[in-house]
Amino acid sequence: MKPQLQTTNPQVKTWQSITSSRYFVYVLVAPLFLVLLAYVVYPFYQTFMDGVLIKGEYSFKNYAKFFSLEHTANLEALWNSIYISVLSVISCGIVGVAMAFLLERYEFPGRKILMVLALVPMALPPLIGVLSFTFLYGESGIIPRALKLLFHLDKVPFSLKGIWGVIMVHTFTMYTYFYMTASAAIKGLDPSLEEAAASLGAGRLYVWRRVILPMLTPALIASSLLVFMISMASYTAPLIFGIERTMTMQIYLSRTNGSLDMASTQSTILSVVSILFLLLMRWYQGRRNYQNMSKGISVHRTEVKSAFGKYVAITLSVIGVIILLLPIFVLILISFSVDGTWTVQILPPQYTMSHYLDLFTDSKTWKPILNSFKMSAISVVGIVIFGVAAAYAMVRMKFKGKFLLELLIMLPWALPGTVVAVNLISAFSERSVFSFNQVLIGTFWILPLAYFVRHLPLVYRSTSATLIQMDASVEEAARNLGASWWYSFRRVVFPMALSGILAGTLLAFVQGIGEFVSSILLFTTKTVPISVEIFQRMYAFDFGTACAYGVLQIVLIIIVLFVSRKITGDNAGSAI
Repeated sequence: MKPQLQTTNPQVKTWQSITSSRYFVYVLVAPLFLVLLAYVVYPFYQTFMDGVLIKGEYSFKNYAKFFSLEHTANLEALWNSIYISVLSVISCGIVGVAMAFLLERYEFPGRKILMVLALVPMALPPLIGVLSFTFLYGESGIIPRALKLLFHLDKVPFSLKGIWGVIMVHTFTMYTYFYMTASAAIKGLDPSLEEAAASLGAGRLYVWRRVILPMLTPALIASSLLVFMISMASYTAPLIFGIERTMTMQIYLSRTNGSLDMASTQSTILSVVSILFLLLMRWYQGRRNYQNMSKGISVHRTEVKSAFGKYVAITLSVIGVIILLLPIFVLILISFSVDGTWTVQILPPQYTMSHYLDLFTDSKTWKPILNSFKMSAISVVGIVIFGVAAAYAMVRMKFKGKFLLELLIMLPWALPGTVVAVNLISAFSERSVFSFNQVLIGTFWILPLAYFVRHLPLVYRSTSATLIQMDASVEEAARNLGASWWYSFRRVVFPMALSGILAGTLLAFVQGIGEFVSSILLFTTKTVPISVEIFQRMYAFDFGTACAYGVLQIVLIIIVLFVSRKITGDNAGSAI
């Protein structure tokens, strides 16, 4: 039975005439601009003002102090953060692109299992990754201690520390961003382009540098931006591996010491650096056209046929499997250890199941889990409403201010979580119209708001990608048959875009549960999330409980990744 689309109801006719007006789009986008003004622009403005408005007078003395050559702590922190972030981008790019090229271009023994395991580090949030690498390769780690005992050495032969320890952790936990985007790009490359270059006498290195790499540029730009921002916000890895100063650590110290004006100054400078990097990447990408105009077929894998090559491939595959799985196995092992018993031994001496029982039976242990689920779920409701509305407006509607709307939505994703947290502290530590005349700092609602601002781009981008691939004529056909805008959106557009919406929603939900950098600045004793609880347990030497929380996060992320791949047709990068 066909739905009755035509109607003679005057009220419905009036509504249809309103929705068909060319000004109706501004009725839809006005709430989006208002929300972004309230929770992105206004907090950013307040942070800047807190750094220059001191005791009622405008002064740039905090900026002068920051760049002072007499007290170089802030300059050292800025240099360390940029240095670590750039090195992280380079190392993640080399590992991720090389692995994508190897697994997409060559057929060898162990390739299929490596393709599955290559995404395993995505299940390790940065905080959990730091934990596992500390237990494995730190000065008191399992492997250095085992080598010391095995070879009867006076001290451990090696340990991860300093900047290179941070780079190792960042590379392992973040190369997947390059791997996923580069894999998708390599699948779409036309081999005839390389064959044409080779037939003209170009060597392999030249073909890679002048043909393949330029075609990967859009994918590399997106991954570079993501890795750079996450590295700039890194807090735990530099702290544990002995880096004395980074921008995130300086902001945290200024905040805890009550120097809010300096924290605001540091956050503003960190924001400027991040935005400049974003503009640099956009400029580099815009220098030339990277669209593949060829009509050739996609690339086929080259089989490794030599016996020696197969043995090498098998050996490297086994090593790769061990390296990729070891951090997760170590976390699982330590999650069964009795708190406080693992001191100088290579492995924990006592084991128990109590940590996992406590996660769901002990109210004190369960509370951080409940807090994280509750706060992330609340943020996701707002993210879905505004993210889907913004994506629909950007893709399907014509209005002035499109560039500004997308810029405001994506800006929080281009800023470290520390900056987002400080912006919210500056804006909502006092009553304002945007907080409904309430002080939000110190309340339950500030963390869901932070998660909303941070992760809104995820649903927006995943929904936009789905809508772009949809044929707009389907919606137009429904409207031509008399369907109202709301009816066609609800019964046609939304069901067709559901896969992209769900992918972004699941990713935003799990990111909210694992969010640490902004949470550490905003939580209270009543709103401790899982990530902060792990951090606190680790410093209380409750390694077993900390790792049990970590394993719970890993399982949740694996489930979300699996479901996301299923509902998006195995398009792993759709939400990213």
